[in-house]
Amino acid sequence: MKNLKNIGLVVVATLAFASCNNDDDNQIIETPKIPTAAVFGGLREDALGAIKQEFTITAENGLTTLTSAKGVEININGACLTKNGNPVTGVVDIDYIEVFDGGTMLVTDKTTMGQQPDGSMALIISGGEFFIDAKQAGVSLAITCPMQLKIPANLTGGLQNDMLLWNGNIDEDGNLDWKRQDQNPAGQGGVFGEGTGGTAAYYAFVSDFGWTNVDKFYNDPRPKTTIQATAPTGYDFENCAIYLHYDGEGSALAKLDTYNTGVFSEHYGQIPIGLACHIIFVTEDNGNWRYAIKTATITAGATYNFTLAETTVGTEVQMKAAINALP
Repeated sequence: MKNLKNIGLVVVATLAFASCNNDDDNQIIETPKIPTAAVFGGLREDALGAIKQEFTITAENGLTTLTSAKGVEININGACLTKNGNPVTGVVDIDYIEVFDGGTMLVTDKTTMGQQPDGSMALIISGGEFFIDAKQAGVSLAITCPMQLKIPANLTGGLQNDMLLWNGNIDEDGNLDWKRQDQNPAGQGGVFGEGTGGTAAYYAFVSDFGWTNVDKFYNDPRPKTTIQATAPTGYDFENCAIYLHYDGEGSALAKLDTYNTGVFSEHYGQIPIGLACHIIFVTEDNGNWRYAIKTATITAGATYNFTLAETTVGTEVQMKAAINALP
């Protein structure tokens, strides 16, 4: 028994010594718990809910101006609100969301991919993404005249006079795709820029509730290609995502939005060859974000692979800061 006791002490001491002398190069990466689709989706929903702003207006007051946290002026005419086809009276609840930077686009999964005339998707450069909804006693309302948004252009790097207005549509895979909202004779659906310096602003006339975006297509004359990417083992289209940040275009974010047998892809072949960019893998880890940011210069037909060892875990604030710090 004495010998067994001594052997046990030696084993314990050996393990303790090994633990104390285990340097960073020899550390074993602990395999994280793979999140479900619901858990990963919940992380995005929490991020979106955290930036929702709530207002109330009184329909009988007519034209009412609301000012957002970022300084956007939202003009809504209460006389144009209807419920089940009938004019609205009384207090109305307004939900509003605004997205201007790549980090917020990523955590909320509100990327900037616009539909081209042939139906394919291409990157669009954003002057702001907006969600507006109106309800009374929980019932969604409609509006019969356009809302006007006055959007400070310095929120997205200054005025660009070739911007268009887009409507957002969430497809069956959960991707937010944008279609151009064409102008009509009444002026609904239009956007224009005005002013200089700090007073420059976009004026957008939004004809319906839901998602709206002030955008233009990214223009690059270089030959295009399709790229692919793979996630660490155990991660797929349901519990992670892979995004593409174009360097120099902070108010835009693309998504590798198709998935087939372990491979993510931007399947329309719209990525410029030679593009300096960052490819970003994200997922959930115990209520936080697990992510990796890979520097790349696009080559034709390339595949970019992520491993668990490349990832780090951080809060939403930390990850957004890392994305927004990209060139």
